Amino acid sequence: MSTPLDRTFHALADPTRRAILMMLLEDDMAVTDVAEPLPMSLAAVSKHLVILADAGLISQEKRGRVKWCKLEPDALREASIWMQAFGQFEAINLDAFERFLEAELGGESDVATATPAPEQEPES
Repeated sequence: MSTPLDRTFHALADPTRRAILMMLLEDDMAVTDVAEPLPMSLAAVSKHLVILADAGLISQEKRGRVKWCKLEPDALREASIWMQAFGQFEAINLDAFERFLEAELGGESDVATATPAPEQEPES
């Protein structure tokens, strides 16, 4: 049995489905308009839409003869909360990392030229 969080991450795992969500950020779209820029058949796009709808990331509504898709941004809340738990880790200090690489590589890297080395006093 999959949880709503599992279905959300499964839906987000596919680049086509992420592209569809990006398109729907702008406005509601007809299924045919969603499919137009994608390099696949309407049937393939419809399968992606079913997965997004099952995850609750979009809703679909029939208006006349046209099926419309709407982004449901609140569906990402649980995934966002889950991911924020990983935000507690400190960001990498890139300057310190560059100094470490310079020391380890002995100045044989482009990294060494990116960060000036501290001046050394001449030996006597």
